Amino acid sequence: MAILKLSATERRRISAFLTCLVLALGAWVIAVLSNSYNYSVKEIITFKNGPQKRAFHSLQSDTVSVTVKGTGWQMVLSKMQEENHRIKVDLSKLDSQDYVVLNTQLAVINSEKVVNNQITAINPDTLYFDFTNRSVRRVPVRLVRNIRYTQQFTQSGNAIIKPSYVTISGPSASIDKIDFWRTDSLTLKNVNEDVTTQLNLEASPEGNITVYPKTVQVTLPIEEFTEKTLELPIKLMGNIDYFNVRLFPQKVKVTITTALSRYNDIDEELFEVQADLNLWRTYGFNTLPVKVLRIPAYCKLVSVEPSNVDFIVKK
Repeated sequence: MAILKLSATERRRISAFLTCLVLALGAWVIAVLSNSYNYSVKEIITFKNGPQKRAFHSLQSDTVSVTVKGTGWQMVLSKMQEENHRIKVDLSKLDSQDYVVLNTQLAVINSEKVVNNQITAINPDTLYFDFTNRSVRRVPVRLVRNIRYTQQFTQSGNAIIKPSYVTISGPSASIDKIDFWRTDSLTLKNVNEDVTTQLNLEASPEGNITVYPKTVQVTLPIEEFTEKTLELPIKLMGNIDYFNVRLFPQKVKVTITTALSRYNDIDEELFEVQADLNLWRTYGFNTLPVKVLRIPAYCKLVSVEPSNVDFIVKK
């Protein structure tokens, strides 16, 4: 195969030609992207200033098509910044009418846009709403958490949430299905002391449901925990025939963890350990499993030794 051999002068000329071609192409791209264009993008509608005396439900999708005027650069960037594709629609006129004309709000919508490009038209131009009876009710706040504690530390009591109830309002059909309202997730690592923080409530999934207040104060009592072992007597249950029953052993070792501040308060009277003789009578068990039926709320059961006991029945 013949190999094309170029002289040094010819190689320089080709290199110069390719360089000029790349520069010309780059200049053309810059010139094209610098021009203004009208292009369409999808925008998600969010509502503000909803009517206070009327519950509403939008009859359209929460996504509209908007015509935007901007440079080619802005058009390219808009495709990459999906989180900016939201517009806020003012619903204050729903107090006196059943629809909202979007194009009359273009000036305000454009002033609130994060990206500096102008919306010139919205399709559909008008949003229509269905109105139902509005309900108001109080529901408890449910804490959502993802907490990792330092070794030997954990939560020592119930979370304190202030306020513990929030007021929700909206269409009766939706409000009646809500039994509680979640917080945003409280995410913490290496926790070894009490936590007090302000936490936002979860955003409403529907624009026609309002929540008050929007934030709550959360306090979590955190303490160092330690183990404690008690020797507890076993209470025999199910001896309905009053047999003479002897357990071996008659006591078990129960190991629990508890907060250091509670350590000295723990005694045998706070616990109840049982074995059920009905398991022998009904199912023929040769040994009886031991169950801890009562334990303080501030304690956590670690182990019971032995977990099963032998027994002798004398009729």
